[in-house]
Amino acid sequence: MSVAAVFPGQGSQSIGMLSALAAVEPAVRATFATASTVLGYDLWDLTQSGPLEVLNSTERTQPAMLAAGVAVYRAWQAHEAPRPTVLAGHSLGEFTALVCAGAMDFADAVALVQFRGRVMQEAVPAGQGAMAAILGLDDAEVEAACADSALGDVVEPVNYNSPGQLVIAGHAQAVNRAIEACKARGAKRALLLPVSVPAHSSLLRPAAERLGERLEGMAIQTPKVPVCAVGGQWHDSPSAIRGLLVAQLASAVRWSDTVAGMVRGGATRIVECGPGKVLTALNRRIERNKEILMTCIEDPTSLAGALDLGAGT
Repeated sequence: MSVAAVFPGQGSQSIGMLSALAAVEPAVRATFATASTVLGYDLWDLTQSGPLEVLNSTERTQPAMLAAGVAVYRAWQAHEAPRPTVLAGHSLGEFTALVCAGAMDFADAVALVQFRGRVMQEAVPAGQGAMAAILGLDDAEVEAACADSALGDVVEPVNYNSPGQLVIAGHAQAVNRAIEACKARGAKRALLLPVSVPAHSSLLRPAAERLGERLEGMAIQTPKVPVCAVGGQWHDSPSAIRGLLVAQLASAVRWSDTVAGMVRGGATRIVECGPGKVLTALNRRIERNKEILMTCIEDPTSLAGALDLGAGT
């Protein structure tokens, strides 16, 4: 048995997340307390009471999701749980994976992702960028639709989430043109996402440069557990970590390749740590082998289920 732990990124946050788990697992509140000290505001209160528009602001969402993933992982590992043999995260979740692998100090990572969220928004002012989900269309068709719709602007695939599910991003007008082009090519659905930062598009290169400068001054260690990057490479040294995190900010997340790579490497169980079930749903679309068992942890019931899953053969 080989267990992979994966961590979600932005989009899985919600008001009240992890409240039931926090009631029985002290690690949850303790993790958020550490993050709150770094941030200078009560992060747990924000996740429980909102307001939602504040939680959804990029520079607050990112610390919240980092803390949530780390908290769930700590709660899971506080029991007689199997030790993961590989970790990975979707977009922001990659930072969570690096913390859980011992490559980054948690408090340092909280400050880092807060900074990351801020420079992302500053790179593309609100209203100028957009993202959209394209469902039911081959990747090549989406890529062609983006190329035809750019017309001097930027619009490009940024999240290869699973077969038939791709996210595009770029200038708002170009994204709207690409939505119509994808519909014309037969997409089952093509819809704008409620975000203003065109994450992982080339428009974020200025933010990536600023993130690189920040990473140069941060202590980073070689991971104690292998961490797979969203491009299929490995975070196997401090220099590789810095380079991959910079590249990740302005290039596509290839989650399908990441999951396929972990399975090829021998993973037989994939456990999502964090609120929601977004990655678990994607993972099941990517890997159809029923012998690869998948689950998520976000409350006491799902934690118990994950512990039973790990005890299997």
